[in-house]
Amino acid sequence: MKTRNYIILTMAGLMGLAVVTSCGGGKSGSETTESTEVTEQPAEAAGPSAEQLALGEKIFKEKCIVCHQANAQGIANVFPNLVGSDFLLNQTKLAVSQVLNGSEKVAANKTVKYPAPMPPQLDKHEDAVAVINYVLTNFGNQGKPITLEEVKDIQVIR
Repeated sequence: MKTRNYIILTMAGLMGLAVVTSCGGGKSGSETTESTEVTEQPAEAAGPSAEQLALGEKIFKEKCIVCHQANAQGIANVFPNLVGSDFLLNQTKLAVSQVLNGSEKVAANKTVKYPAPMPPQLDKHEDAVAVINYVLTNFGNQGKPITLEEVKDIQVIR
């Protein structure tokens, strides 16, 4: 019984130490920290905000999931895979345009020409940027997010 209590107390102490050090703790109040100057950057320069990504996730789950699936891997030979997609990662502005306006010419990969056109999905540039940025930064993708400024000239055609 004493051994079990000792083990439990030791484990609890180690877990507490891990929490303190992982949260930036572990320094005594007498230690000085170097002061760093904070510079303001435009919000878009820092990448998509948490709010934008949450909106993108919501849109993905409402609109995109049907064809591209919950894992964004699409359906083989029917709907494109968005994971590691060369088109999505390298032609982001065109991807935003397709979300807004649809496309009869769905991007094909090297071996598959997808049979169905992409219908228009959204009406607002903000929504299109949010969902594209969500996909660019999720599902194992490490794409460079796009800004609203980069796509403001895309016309919504209906």
